[in-house]
Order: sequence, then C-alpha cells, then structure tokens
Amino acid sequence: MSSGNVVEHKGTLYGVGLGPGDPELVTVKAARLIESAEVVAYHCARHGRSIARSVAEPYLRPSQIEERLVYPVTTETTDHPGGYQGAIDEFYERAAARLAEHLDAGRDVVLLAEGDPLFYGSYMHMHKRLAGRFEAHVVPGVTSVSAASAVLGSPLAERDEVLTVLPGTLAPEVLAERLVSTDAAAVLKLGRTFDGVRQALEDAGRLDQAWYVERATTEKQRVEPLAEVDPESVPYFSLALLPSPVNAGGPFHAAAQATDAQEHGEVVVVGLGPAGREWTTPEALAALAEADDLVGYGPYLARLPDNPRQRKHASDNRVESERAEFALELARRGARVAVVSSGDPGVFAMASAVLEVAAEKGDVPVRVLPGLTAAQAVASRVGAPLGHDFCVLSLSDRLKPWEVIVDRLRAVAAADLVIAVYNPASRSRTWQVGAARDVLLEHRSPDTPVVIGRDVGGPEESVRVVRLADLDQSDVDMRCLLLVGSSTTRIAPGADGRDVVFTPRRYPV
Repeated sequence: MSSGNVVEHKGTLYGVGLGPGDPELVTVKAARLIESAEVVAYHCARHGRSIARSVAEPYLRPSQIEERLVYPVTTETTDHPGGYQGAIDEFYERAAARLAEHLDAGRDVVLLAEGDPLFYGSYMHMHKRLAGRFEAHVVPGVTSVSAASAVLGSPLAERDEVLTVLPGTLAPEVLAERLVSTDAAAVLKLGRTFDGVRQALEDAGRLDQAWYVERATTEKQRVEPLAEVDPESVPYFSLALLPSPVNAGGPFHAAAQATDAQEHGEVVVVGLGPAGREWTTPEALAALAEADDLVGYGPYLARLPDNPRQRKHASDNRVESERAEFALELARRGARVAVVSSGDPGVFAMASAVLEVAAEKGDVPVRVLPGLTAAQAVASRVGAPLGHDFCVLSLSDRLKPWEVIVDRLRAVAAADLVIAVYNPASRSRTWQVGAARDVLLEHRSPDTPVVIGRDVGGPEESVRVVRLADLDQSDVDMRCLLLVGSSTTRIAPGADGRDVVFTPRRYPV
C-alpha cells in the first residue's frame, strides 16, 4: 500500500514484516529491502535487545545506520503525567520525528516488524504518523498465528468455520463470551495475561481444546496443551490456539500430541565473563533472557537483573554437584535452565560439574556457552603475557592433593610455560602462594614478571606487576588471578608511561 502526496527527493519508509522468528521465513522482498536500506530501525525495550533485529541480522550490512527505538516502558508503571498511554504516545511522536529526519534527508528507512507490520505491530503507529508526509510501503510477513498453526500441524479453520483473533488483554468475561461464539480462535499477547486467558477458556468450556504455542518456528519453540502450562513460564511471545473443530481428534491433533511429547527442557551452562555486562557475549545474554530458571553461586546470580518471569536459585560455591543435579531436575520437568558461571564455564567452573552429573542418566540435553576468562581479562590489562604457550593451573587443594599441585608446578616451570594461576588464595588457604613461589623459583629467575590482577573489570580493579622473588602472600586474596611469565616474557615501557608485559611469539633457539 502507498500514501499519496509524495514529495520529491524524500526518502521512502518501508514497514517490513519479518515473520514469526525463523530468518528463513523472511520474504525475498523483505530481505532485499533490508540489504539495500540506508537506515534500518527497530523497536526494543530498555535492555536493548531486539527480536526483530536478530531475525533480520543475516541480511544487514555493516555500513547501515541503525536506529534503536527504545520504549520508555513496556508493562511496568510510569510517573508520566499522562500515565502509561501518555508515555507511549510521547515515545511514538519522538520515534516518528527521528525517522522523519532521515526521510527528509533523502534516506530510505526500513522499519523492522516481527510477524506482519499491521497485525498488532508497532509499525502501524509510525505509519499513521509518517505515511501522509512520505512515500510509505508495507511488506507483509507471516503472522504468529499462521506459524503456530504450522508447528501445531493443525488447520486454523475449514469450510464455513469462523476464526477469531483476540487480544489476551480483554477482560476474562469478555474473552470467554467471544470464545463461546466462535469455531476457532487465536489469543495473542499472553505473558502477564495468561491467568485471565486460561480462566476465560475454562469458563467457555474450551480449555481442553486449547493449545499453547511459544516462539513458533524458532529453536526455542514450545508446544503444550494449554491446561498444563505453568503461568510463571509464559513469555509475551506466545499465544493460545483453538484450532479447527472439524479436525479435532483427527490426524492433525495426533501429530500435535506427538510434537508435544518430544518437547523437554534443557540446561545451558553460561559464562558471564569476569565482570559486568559488557564482558558477556551476546550469545550468553540471549540464553539468559530465554531461560525460565537461573541457577548459580549467589554473587554471580546477583550480577543479573531480576525478571519477574524467571526464578533465581542461589547456592553456596561449594555445592557444585548438588547445584548441577538441581538444574537437571528442573529441566526434566520441562524448564529451560541457565546455570551461570563467572568467566568461562569450562575453566574451573560449572560446565564439567553439570556434564559429569548429566552423564549418569543422559536424559537432559546440556549446552555450554563460552565466556571471556579471567586469565584473558587480566592479560589484556598489561599487554600480552599469554602471547606464547601457556598453561592454566589452580592452586586450590580442595579437590586435589597439594602434592599433585606441586608436581604440576614443577613440570610446567621446567617446560618454561607462562602460567595462569587460578584460586591462589582464600580465607582458609593462606600459605599456598608462598609455597608455589618457592617451587617456581627452583626453575625460574627471581626477576620473572608476575602479574597480580584483582577484580578486573569490577569496581575494585587493581593490576600490579612484581618480580617472582617479591611475590608476597599478603598481596593476594580470593579475588586475584596470577600470571607468571616464562623465561622470554618481557617488560617494556609503554607510550602512556605504564609498563607493558608481553611474551614474544618467537622462541629463541
């Protein structure tokens, strides 16, 4: 569709439907427009993530201008004088003005929309404000209703049946009245409205016919009889479906039950990196956002924002096996569980504990998502001490004998490897650093550089470089990591006045 009164030399606005989530369901026309646009805009909440952008990502170019239109509120309350609606209306006006600046400058703007742009979508608010001033085109997309019908494997309506699409925000009694009077129905906008929608289906006598479909066509899609769904596990991107009564109990219904039988939870072990959100990968952030339950050591969970849809399960740092079994049991009940670790979960962290327990039964899928390690973080602060061969070793004797640690220290020191030393000290382990220093001095020069990194990336960050002979236990605590240089590791003055530590990639022969 197009608006009239087109002004020459102005840009064109395109409302581009991306479909329900699978990037392969983006139309050829939508992909072409996304690739060629000068400006790509998308709505998102204040956390900055955008489902629309993630769907369109395969078609984006690095040189494009991206405009994030960040909602001031989503479902929470606001102190705006006009209330929630006033805050949203003001936001739409500002967003339209931002896009108009690009259009006035002659730039084409593609505004991304999940599903179809004019089907309960945010694009319509921009279209109403801009289509009278600029040329505007809408590219339709596959709706969530069509996607849900497809993954359920059941027709929406057949012959003379009537399909009704309803918002879950209707009052339960109004919704029940509509559900009684229609053949088939799709109820959108669940999330916080789920309890009311379930009540309406029950009051209409149709709860046993209803299906729940979440994130249809994506890797995280979920299909269940709606009566069995835990209200606390329901995100906004889900819907209730009453498919064609003509086909109820037939082969389509059986296929849907088979699909549901295959659905199960999973455990994702996620590395948060060494400190704040900026050290966490987008892949890890996406997994955390999709989880129903978050499991981990208390201080690590405290780094994550509270989400009313999610449950946090904090525990002590010394119960790794118990924590792993708890997470796996949640997944057996159908939950999507994220087990969090600081740094990388595969380096002295939860990945091995979860996989060890999971291997006993082999009934829960486990994925491991990498994170930036503490060793990498500390090394980056001083240069490149890990530029050649290095090893990673823990001084904790809680899970292995001290004699084994000493043997390994001697072996790696004799092999002239740079050593990243994890867990050098704790409240109860106060002598190991001095003992390790003495072992290393059997093979290393007293002048060997040692980097002491503490709370790197955090508010109390400190990084010092000392001689191996001067390494003092009192300078090291449980929040530290040590990098012990090899015979080739060098210290050089940096242009900013600070020393740079690096290990050359060429080894002397």
